[in-house]
Amino acid sequence: MTGTHLIMGLGNPGPEYERTRHNIGHMVAGELASRMGSGFTRHKAGAAVATGRLGIGGPRVVLAMSTGYMNTSGGPTSALLKFYGLEPADLVVVHDELDIPFDTLRLKRGGGEGGHNGLKSITRSIGTPDYVRVRAGIGRPPGRMDVADFVLRPFTSEEQKALPFHVDRAADAVEKFLADGLEAAQQSFH
Repeated sequence: MTGTHLIMGLGNPGPEYERTRHNIGHMVAGELASRMGSGFTRHKAGAAVATGRLGIGGPRVVLAMSTGYMNTSGGPTSALLKFYGLEPADLVVVHDELDIPFDTLRLKRGGGEGGHNGLKSITRSIGTPDYVRVRAGIGRPPGRMDVADFVLRPFTSEEQKALPFHVDRAADAVEKFLADGLEAAQQSFH
């Protein structure tokens, strides 16, 4: 399956987490599946998976969302890479990012996990941090609010108005990376 990429949208399962900040990766994966006209099915790797092409003649992708919790994202990611015969270089992880403002995107390859348990799990499971990350900004918690409480809360009413555009831009960034590479995507979305 050369030329194929695994796009892993991070989040937590269940309706109680569906609209929380930590689940923006799931939201982006859902948007990309909608663009492909594809639905998710359960995979034995412990994930929901949708396969297809992004655009006519576009790149072949495997979209995935772990069916477990954020801190166990590595197992399904590693299993899907093996199942589809892909390498860590073929992996794109879409996740929430505290260190950049809401409605801001950053893309990078490799680097640290910045305390993100989903990224820690993936890096540990696949044995390298050298994969592409699409970092969807959610901002920092207000005041002295605990980070875990903040990421597991729904977006504010103001943020919810802009959220569809933020998700849409993150999906666009994934498509731009797949079509034109990391540097072009960074130039377009940073």
